[in-house]
Amino acid sequence: MEKLPADAFRKDRLLREGTWVVAFLADWCPFCQRFLPQFSALNGKKSFRTAVGDVTSEESPLWEDFSIEVVPTVVVFREGRSVFRVEGALGFGLPPGGLEAARSAALTSKE
Repeated sequence: MEKLPADAFRKDRLLREGTWVVAFLADWCPFCQRFLPQFSALNGKKSFRTAVGDVTSEESPLWEDFSIEVVPTVVVFREGRSVFRVEGALGFGLPPGGLEAARSAALTSKE
């Protein structure tokens, strides 16, 4: 799975064409580590691509550019623009059904 550095983004846009589901994750986050195998299972779908937005460094501009408060946070992008977002909860990770909601948004979003 592709790991996107900060320069793959410009402010609040992803510099990629098509539909992408991006999980903003940090290596130091235990919830992110538990979430990664579930997120990796989305890879290979024909309708969208998946990638990790690496926010391991607390100095990463992605924290501010995407107003990330808690990781994991999953954002669906269509033609570079954010069309759906689901955020983790502090001390719990992504809410139940959050990944499925992101997948559904990636499959149906027409913006």
